Amino acid sequence: MVAGELVQEHTRAESTGAPDDVGTITGGKAAHELRSGPLVPIDKLDQYTVLESGDEAVNLLKALNSRASEQEIPPDEREAMLPKGGGVGGEEENVKKENKCLETKLYWRRFGVLAIFSLYSLVNSFQWIQYSIIANVFCDYYGVSSSQVDWLSIVYMVAYIPLIFPATWLLDKKGLKLTALMGAGLNCLGAWVKCASVSRDLFGVTMFAQVICSLAQVFILGLPSRIASVWFGPKEVSTACATAVLGNQLGTAIGFLLPPVLVPNTSGDFELMGHNIKVMFYGTAIIASVLFILTVIIFKDRPEMPPSYAQAVLPGSPPEDYSYKQSIINLFQNKAFLLLLVSYGIMTGSFYSVSTLLNQMIMACYESQELNAGRIGLTLVVAGMVGSIICGLWLDYTKTYKMTTLAVYILSFLGMVIFTFTLDLKNIYLVFFTAGVLGFFMTGYLPLGFEFGVEITYPESEGTSSGLLNAFAQIFGIIFTLIQGQLTTAYNPLAGNLFLCAWIFLGILLTALIKSELKRNNVNMEAEGKQPVPWALPEGA
Repeated sequence: MVAGELVQEHTRAESTGAPDDVGTITGGKAAHELRSGPLVPIDKLDQYTVLESGDEAVNLLKALNSRASEQEIPPDEREAMLPKGGGVGGEEENVKKENKCLETKLYWRRFGVLAIFSLYSLVNSFQWIQYSIIANVFCDYYGVSSSQVDWLSIVYMVAYIPLIFPATWLLDKKGLKLTALMGAGLNCLGAWVKCASVSRDLFGVTMFAQVICSLAQVFILGLPSRIASVWFGPKEVSTACATAVLGNQLGTAIGFLLPPVLVPNTSGDFELMGHNIKVMFYGTAIIASVLFILTVIIFKDRPEMPPSYAQAVLPGSPPEDYSYKQSIINLFQNKAFLLLLVSYGIMTGSFYSVSTLLNQMIMACYESQELNAGRIGLTLVVAGMVGSIICGLWLDYTKTYKMTTLAVYILSFLGMVIFTFTLDLKNIYLVFFTAGVLGFFMTGYLPLGFEFGVEITYPESEGTSSGLLNAFAQIFGIIFTLIQGQLTTAYNPLAGNLFLCAWIFLGILLTALIKSELKRNNVNMEAEGKQPVPWALPEGA
């Protein structure tokens, strides 16, 4: 199948229901319509009108079909269809354009982009957790309640929900580099403002600084799948996405370990306590500044040549022709993506809730185990980091997106059930093991959801689909944390965990209903001459 037919086949799901007598595509919006609007099959277009329109995207697709058309169109008619200066030379020029456009290449810069992003994502995640893990120290130093300190973490989730739409709009409209600079820049700014808050009467300043860091997070969480798709080849894209997600998880793990070491509880000695807090804040700010400078130097919107055929066949369109609103509408009209939105929100929201309330659950079952509660949280995160990488490698090797996602979902449910019923057996080492298993699968699901979302929504923007997935995760995380916290306080940890088990089981059912349409993968497979994964079973099957 030639490349023009390839694009037509793999965007047909987005154009279902279009009338057969659709007119011609004219003007500068044809490329955008191929990406996010109603699509017109190439064989339905009037060939002469297409050429006269001057639209580069449509002319390119026509050139891609020139070889196949050679045997079907009479020579005289084919000659008339060629552009000015046509003839054999004109057709050869189109073929050259085809070969140039579909040529792919991998650049070493991609590893620099991935590394820098992972590191400043790590710093942002560290700044999120650095307060809550030593909440008693900050309560003592600033003279505030524990609930006020809790808001230093909750603000991350609250800020994400309303700001995800302008953030994904910026990514789609202005590109990867500007969005990355916003994330790294706000992360750096928030870190320096914290340095100015090291005084016992400046809790409001440190809250303001954390709000800035939460704004940076909005420009960070949706980038892993975009970076992976734009910079990495089809055999490494899922691993790259998992590595990008890994940076955020590693920041949380370091956030569990480092603050208690840097800022020990020196109750009563507020001068020493302030000095220790200042050391932590200044160290974070310096690292964030270096990473911001590296982002300016290393990041680019995209490589000069695409890394995969799935990226190569995506028509470009001028920024003024891009419709973010239409892209959102297309995503919410995609039934498979809607199912993924809810199931991803349930799983990730459950993980947020368990992580937030872990200390409360452990202390309800085991007295005087504050230190082990932190270590269990670290085990949860580190096991999840391993799970993320293994799941990413598995996806790159097998491309079995739905089966892998469903299997990990089921194993997460089983892990949650086991964790729930073994938590109160008075064996703290068993809790370490069950928490590790739970974290392995729950966190391993994160890159799976991102990559599955990109596959079933291609050719829509990866940043928009990932942003929506994260938004639903934050919504479910807030709801689950509040409800599970109330159940745990009013009854016991068993009641709160059973509440999550019921929702995760619902997520399994929703995941099973998702129609696996690996659109991006099919484009790459057909370009390599391989048999694509079918979008649906044949009629009568």
